[in-house]
Amino acid sequence: MTSRSPRRRAATAIAALALCAAFTTTQAQATPTQDVITPATKFYADPHSKAAKQALVDFRHGDIEDATNMARLASWPQAEWFTEGTPDEVRVKVHKFVHRARTVGRTPVLVAYDIPGRDCSQYSSGGAASSAAYHQWIDAFAAGVGDDDAVIVVEPDGLANLPKDCGPTTDPTGELTAARIADLAYAVKTLKARPRTAVYLDAGNVQWRSVGDIAQRLQDAGVQYGDGFALNVSNNHPTDHNARYGTWIAKCLWYATEGPEQAHGHTDWCASQYYSSAAPNDGAPGDAVSPTDPTTWRWTDAWFDQNVGTPPADELRHFVIDTSRNGRGAWTPPAGKYSGDPEVWCNAPGRGLGPRPTADTGVPLVDAYLWIKTPGESDGSCTRSTGGTIDPEYGIVDPPAGAWWPDQAHALARNAVPRLTFHR
Repeated sequence: MTSRSPRRRAATAIAALALCAAFTTTQAQATPTQDVITPATKFYADPHSKAAKQALVDFRHGDIEDATNMARLASWPQAEWFTEGTPDEVRVKVHKFVHRARTVGRTPVLVAYDIPGRDCSQYSSGGAASSAAYHQWIDAFAAGVGDDDAVIVVEPDGLANLPKDCGPTTDPTGELTAARIADLAYAVKTLKARPRTAVYLDAGNVQWRSVGDIAQRLQDAGVQYGDGFALNVSNNHPTDHNARYGTWIAKCLWYATEGPEQAHGHTDWCASQYYSSAAPNDGAPGDAVSPTDPTTWRWTDAWFDQNVGTPPADELRHFVIDTSRNGRGAWTPPAGKYSGDPEVWCNAPGRGLGPRPTADTGVPLVDAYLWIKTPGESDGSCTRSTGGTIDPEYGIVDPPAGAWWPDQAHALARNAVPRLTFHR
């Protein structure tokens, strides 16, 4: 047998201790709180997560650096996605997950992701076969939660990407879009009916729908029956950009429902990241407000200051932000590299883990920073509109949506901002 060097033995010992830390950190007890989310809330980190399993694989292969990083990643709370299954199956799976969290005094974060016609039949296609089937699935999901604490994110992209947005032939009568809105409202009401749930309806991200557009969609889909909305799920836009966007959405919702009587029903009057009537000569040909230049958003702030003012804090909707992959912000490919859609949201290269999950954000309307998208899971087999099957950013066929991708997990951990450490 070849003896190992002292440095090698030390590295192995450190990695072993790191792995132990990842698997035991969830055992500390949290102080009970009256509300589901307060600044003191501690979220659940599953000791059997994909990152935890990857740490063991890397360790066995002698890759100490990546093993330690995966152990660090596994020590931080991440959401658990429920994407399929019969009602009985999802009820059992949800119950087991929330039960494990309760036994260690932590609050679990769950994602309900089974809406009919999911993802416009693209990378994450699937979902329940009908609205009736979806309602049964949601009923079972809620039954699985029972009376336990749970934070639930409802249907990422389901509202920002309605059937009417999938193309001119997808929903010519509007029937599918109306059904989607009704399904989302049913999910929010049903899940919020449990005594200890915090329910957030997904609302896309700062580079997608305008403030007024997504505010109206949220209102139609029953955000008022839950706790608020979720932003930046599976995306990588900066946290502060989404916080600003979410605050505008919350104020727009208030303005169009509780504000001046003449504004009721008029989310379309709200300024946004694309346009503000408070800006001089905005719109064609002015373009004083740009979604990619936050320095121009002062005009959007000005519109809200002039027209909305400071609404009562307890009348504004709160929100959560996914920070799982936004440590280095959004990806911008080199100019001219792609002639079609570069799919900047899809397995964006060079990204890193963002701010750590916490309910103590210091931002009045932001209830939590969460790792909703599982770091290390693929967004799908991205092609950057090249017409082939290879992702030119990686030189391979990317794993299908939701599949574990070790190389991506390793890169996110190495590129984390701030630097990745163990959760204590």
